[in-house]
Amino acid sequence: MISRIAAWRNALGLDWYIAAIVGMVVLASILPARGEAAPVVATATKFGIALVFFLHGAKLSPDAVIKGLLHWRLHGLVLVTTFVLWPLTGLGAAALPSWVLPAALAPGVVFLACLPSTIQSAIGFTAIARGNVAAAVCGASASNLIGMVATPVMAGVLLGAQGEGVSLASLQAILLQLLAPFLAGQLLRPWVAGFIQRHAKPFGLVDRGSILLVVYNAFSGAVVAGIWSQVSALDLARIMLLCVVLLAMSLGFMVWVARARGFSTEDEIAIVFGGSNKSLAAGVPMAGVLFPAATVGFILLPVMLYHQFQLMTCAALAQRYAKRVSS
Repeated sequence: MISRIAAWRNALGLDWYIAAIVGMVVLASILPARGEAAPVVATATKFGIALVFFLHGAKLSPDAVIKGLLHWRLHGLVLVTTFVLWPLTGLGAAALPSWVLPAALAPGVVFLACLPSTIQSAIGFTAIARGNVAAAVCGASASNLIGMVATPVMAGVLLGAQGEGVSLASLQAILLQLLAPFLAGQLLRPWVAGFIQRHAKPFGLVDRGSILLVVYNAFSGAVVAGIWSQVSALDLARIMLLCVVLLAMSLGFMVWVARARGFSTEDEIAIVFGGSNKSLAAGVPMAGVLFPAATVGFILLPVMLYHQFQLMTCAALAQRYAKRVSS
């Protein structure tokens, strides 16, 4: 019975980390950090965010990005989709009437659209589908490097156009809490990368644990601000449906444009997963820095829902690609 559950879970692309994230939302809903506990959790969250980006900087090889840029047609297509077409789509979705997209969650959809591609998922799905793994590695790395600057700037511009806005102080915090630790990790990479690689499992737990802490802190602030009195079950159903539609549109467009531009099947696979995936690992800490505590939960809800749907759908799609390539 347990093996059947595990097989079903793997087939859908689910993992216990997603369950842990949901658990943090539930915990924050029942026991939010408030009073004297709130500043303690907030301080620990800032440290966790800095640690996450230090580890990302230490693990990411600049050589992989430089070599990957040689395949400029593939990466150019993915980057334009990620940082031009997606944000425009997100802005259009945010303009939908409130009976389609609740106003409280509209900024979260815009923020989702500005996020870079995933690293682990895009590479993993490309490998399962027997696609161009080298291109996936380089494209995802480049997307995340560019996203360090592009995501907060675009989120600020697009949300500012809606009257939501991202403050200058928040953009400065990006430099201090995200970019500085990332660059520190890059500079120290020759000395610490080997140690981190040899102890990948405990450092992976630290990385994921920090994200869980950010989720708990974000939803604690949102619960105190009354998120569940402003977001109903019907609102959740609406945002879930919108996330599914956005994912279907993204996957369909990436398949169409890859074939229209004459890419090989292996390159198409890397393009599809690179252009449709959005990074929860980058989005959670960025949102924690960019937005006030009371609104972070509203921002992250669409991101977490889209991320789960992308895992489930792309896992099934990767299996279909693998059968097609091998046949």
